[in-house]
Amino acid sequence: MSERKSEEGKLYTSVSNTEVDSDRPNIEDYLSESLPEPHGKLRLRDLIDLSPVLTEAAGAIVDDSFTRCFKSNPPEPWNWNIYLFPLWCGGVVARYLIIFPVRVLVLTLGWIIFLSLYMPVHFLLKGHDKLRKKIERSLVELICSFFVASWTGVIKYHGPRPSVRSKQIFVANHTSMIDFIVLEQMTAFAVIMQKHPGWVGLLQSTILESLGCIWFNRAEVNDRAVVQRKLRDHVHGYDNNPLLIFPEGTCVNNEYTVMFKKGAFELDCPVCPVAIKYNKIFVDAFWNSKKQSFTTHLLQLMTSWAVVCDVWYLEPQTIKPGETPIEFAERVRDMISHRAGLKKVPWDGYLKYLRPSPRFTESKQQSFAESILRRFQEK
Repeated sequence: MSERKSEEGKLYTSVSNTEVDSDRPNIEDYLSESLPEPHGKLRLRDLIDLSPVLTEAAGAIVDDSFTRCFKSNPPEPWNWNIYLFPLWCGGVVARYLIIFPVRVLVLTLGWIIFLSLYMPVHFLLKGHDKLRKKIERSLVELICSFFVASWTGVIKYHGPRPSVRSKQIFVANHTSMIDFIVLEQMTAFAVIMQKHPGWVGLLQSTILESLGCIWFNRAEVNDRAVVQRKLRDHVHGYDNNPLLIFPEGTCVNNEYTVMFKKGAFELDCPVCPVAIKYNKIFVDAFWNSKKQSFTTHLLQLMTSWAVVCDVWYLEPQTIKPGETPIEFAERVRDMISHRAGLKKVPWDGYLKYLRPSPRFTESKQQSFAESILRRFQEK
């Protein structure tokens, strides 16, 4: 009878372990699965109990699901033998010396066409706002198409194309700034985006400004209230471009989704989810802005064979009676994650930009030192 109960207990444990989210730290399960030691000997659990600092360290070793959200995972190398290596070398020559110059020429030609048409329209049609906005939308879609062509973008769009109408918001998962370009070549969205320096910032303050885009600075505390007011004004404005928001607030590596900010979900208007999934067969489209500039990222895309991507426009969603904006955001995140095959993790993406203060680090070190000294004194 006792053996049967033991077998049932093992079966129950194995079933429950499969239901645990593999991306959520669970130190207890990890420790319980360690090999049993004879009575009286020191076990792994006893070592962990020495200090809370060791517990935190063990948690980081067992499962650091936050860091994995922002790591680039390049594919395994395939040029590992004498037969494949010459082919790989030939591919490098073709990509850098033949395909890349052609793509630069295509992008340069696109900018020449765009600027030669955009500047006259922007400055000469000041009194005809409706016509000017319509032409500018088409021109922005045109230059974004040239950008996609410069990567040999293979983009598949699923679902109905978004239409220009007031009081609706599009939200999408975020992998790179090229998400905006991929979506913009189909529909001229106004976007809420972090203000960037350099030539990207110049484009933001000139060309993209005409689309009604909203910029924010993550370092400014008061920007949140200002941006929220601008969002409401844009959504309820007449004849404004559809508003596109990346509610994660940062680029994630297209394998996970982090928490959605609730700002886009408390504006009392329909929310249209957009799921974006990149195929890493030729290049990883994730942009780690802390390690590379956007120019370097763009060159990486232009020297690859192609950028392969799927985009799904999902059914518009409205907040349900009794549902909070946070619950609404989670429901939309569920839809996007399921459609794009991404894993959900319970992290705030802004933690990526925060580092522990020296005072916090010193306090942890002091606590650890005192714990170790206390153990020695006891002995």
